[in-house]
Amino acid sequence: MPDEMSVYESVGGAETFRRLVDYFYAQVEQDPLLRSLFPDDLGPGKEHQYLFLVQYFGGPGAYGQRRGHPRLRMRHAPFVIGQAERDAWLGHMLAAIDAVGIAEPARSIMRGYFEHAATAMINSVR
Repeated sequence: MPDEMSVYESVGGAETFRRLVDYFYAQVEQDPLLRSLFPDDLGPGKEHQYLFLVQYFGGPGAYGQRRGHPRLRMRHAPFVIGQAERDAWLGHMLAAIDAVGIAEPARSIMRGYFEHAATAMINSVR
């Protein structure tokens, strides 16, 4: 990946992130542990995650324009997130990266971010 190219550009842009989020949410929808943490209508959450990931990985800044600072810990605070929830969420996201076919070095960059972010969301030691 050339130094001047963002992860967003190197993986193919918006379409790749749309596929990533679609795959991830399809897995969440089937996961009894995680599904209860999400609202009945997954559409708004999918769109927010898509916009956030696009922006975070170097694409257009629509997320910030629409929703402001991500404040991920605050936005996730109402939900009980323990090690099991973290592991399930991360497993689905890493599977999405593989399913979409994201290649190195973007693959490692994205995996590293998601591992760190998932751990940072833990707010319960059940």
